[in-house]
Amino acid sequence: MSKTLVAFFSASGTTKRVAEKLAAAAGSDLYEIKPAVPYTHEDLNWQDKNSRSSVEMNDPSSRPELADRNAHIEDYERIFLGFPIWWYTAPHIIRTFLESYDFTGKTIVLFATSGSSGIGKTGKELAFSCPGAKIIEGRMLNGNPSEAELKKWVESL
Repeated sequence: MSKTLVAFFSASGTTKRVAEKLAAAAGSDLYEIKPAVPYTHEDLNWQDKNSRSSVEMNDPSSRPELADRNAHIEDYERIFLGFPIWWYTAPHIIRTFLESYDFTGKTIVLFATSGSSGIGKTGKELAFSCPGAKIIEGRMLNGNPSEAELKKWVESL
């Protein structure tokens, strides 16, 4: 049983590629957070205020439904949680994920991808969705980080 999990949400594949490399570097299990209804290209158009992602991100109570709840969080001590940055924070599906499990006593290390913005105050914002967990701000993993670079980061934590 692995004690570390890399859980991630990826709408376009960018975060998925980084998560797969991170899981290999950490020697951990990998779990993809999937929405019950997959996002289309049109859903992700941040320039359209009526697109699905825009509507969700403008509603603080929005919690997109998950495709499954099979992450078995109880098996892990440390969870790397990855996502793209949407509107300067984590997509609301990350809150759905965190609120669907008991993370008490777990360490959550955040990582994110973004075309232009940083991770900001995402850790503080997500803390409300996983009381009892320790959240580490982690880092942005843009570009194409090498497995060696990721392993060095994992070992530094």
